[in-house]
Amino acid sequence: MQVPLYVWILTVVGILGLLAFDFFFHVRKAHSPKLKESATWSAIYVGLALLFGVGVLVFGGTTMGTEYFAGYVTEKALSVDNLFVFLIIMSSFRVPRADQQKVLLFGIVFSLIARTGFIFLGAALINSFAWVFYIFGLILLITAGNLLRPDSHEEEREGFVVRLARKFLPASEHYDGDKLFTMENGKRVLTPMLLVMVAIGGTDILFALDSIPAIFGLTQNVFVVFTATAFSLMGLRQLFFLIDELLDRLIYLSYGLAAILGFIGVKLILHALHENNLRFINDGQHVNVLEISTTLSLTVIIGVLVVTILASIYSPKGKAKNMVSRAKRHATEYVDLNYETDIAEREAIFNKMVHEEKELRKLPEKYKRLIRNQTEFMDLIKQAHAEHDEALNREGRT
Repeated sequence: MQVPLYVWILTVVGILGLLAFDFFFHVRKAHSPKLKESATWSAIYVGLALLFGVGVLVFGGTTMGTEYFAGYVTEKALSVDNLFVFLIIMSSFRVPRADQQKVLLFGIVFSLIARTGFIFLGAALINSFAWVFYIFGLILLITAGNLLRPDSHEEEREGFVVRLARKFLPASEHYDGDKLFTMENGKRVLTPMLLVMVAIGGTDILFALDSIPAIFGLTQNVFVVFTATAFSLMGLRQLFFLIDELLDRLIYLSYGLAAILGFIGVKLILHALHENNLRFINDGQHVNVLEISTTLSLTVIIGVLVVTILASIYSPKGKAKNMVSRAKRHATEYVDLNYETDIAEREAIFNKMVHEEKELRKLPEKYKRLIRNQTEFMDLIKQAHAEHDEALNREGRT
């Protein structure tokens, strides 16, 4: 279906308006969003995406509407996987929690720009060369294989981008609010905030190489690809603060995404065979193969995600890993004075860490092995307790 130009214009203006609203009313003033705020706005953005999908279904027809929802669900699931790496990057650079919103919004805007470029490039290639479907399919199958090694694929991506940022953009050791530049020893220097944004932006480009072939495996309608991708990114900032302490709980998410991307990869290769014009395959003739419908694709995607999420939530291993990760994260936050300067907030973080320590002591021995470096972890906990005792002594003396 050919989408009129005025619909494109209204859609783009609406998306830009939502981004502007998000910046001026939520991100411009640095603060740590509360659970209620994050939950409310996450629900609003998901509601807007679903409402838009209903509009596509009504005005564009059943096929177009089904393609939009399949693309939206897939891209949203991949976006949640992206949050794991964003969390690692921001922890690596010790981004103050109040300033994490601005970093995330920058990542969303940069991701939208990068993916829009990839979308139109992909569409141009597909229209000119049918064999591109083979390449997209292989990319997804390789990505699915990498996702079966969840611990390594996140570390490789994060480490590569962060190392480049640190090497070529040396910066000061400390933040100056949310400024990108500051004065140090009379010289104008970069702040870690700029490095974080560069790292997030570079990571977004890597993510686009996975997500764009995935959605083109579900639909070749450029309007559907663009809107499903854009709406999957909207509300990602609020979602991060809503589930950041539950991310480690989703221990089987990478396996679910591997199954989804593998499924879409096979679908793309089957479609490529059906449209085949390569001489060395069936003498350049189309291959009569089974093609997977969009409705079946949507059913498989939702089914895999539901099973994956439920298995992660009710897994004893997931609960144990989540407690270990949260205790380590809160201990790190507490001992780093530059991470949270607000005393009340640091006290709240310390109390969370103490609660998690108590829960860790109740774990069966086999789950305690989830602490990879016992000595490092225990030293971190001891340091947090020592700093807390010292703070209490200072208050007592005053």
